[in-house]
Amino acid sequence: MEFEGIYCFDTASVRFAVYPNGPDGARVVAHISEDTLHDAFGTREVGDGLLQACKTHFDALEAAVVARFRADPRWPLMITLDDFPLRRDLSTGDRSGATIA
Repeated sequence: MEFEGIYCFDTASVRFAVYPNGPDGARVVAHISEDTLHDAFGTREVGDGLLQACKTHFDALEAAVVARFRADPRWPLMITLDDFPLRRDLSTGDRSGATIA
């Protein structure tokens, strides 16, 4: 699925759409903050540059939104660092929860 999103200056976040049941299904709107993008994906982009970061990491974002939506289908969804546990562990240097091959 192609990324559909906008940068929201007033909330310092990116709002984007995900279709959990495919392109003909319901559209779920989710938000991710600048801080979460920085911490989870190591991006240092700001403003509209975060749209490109979201496009680059859309597979991970989409998977997180679908998992949250299936667990609790309330809208809008705010994706946080807790939705990316392995990335959180690696970004903080805490590798206790990470499996290194």
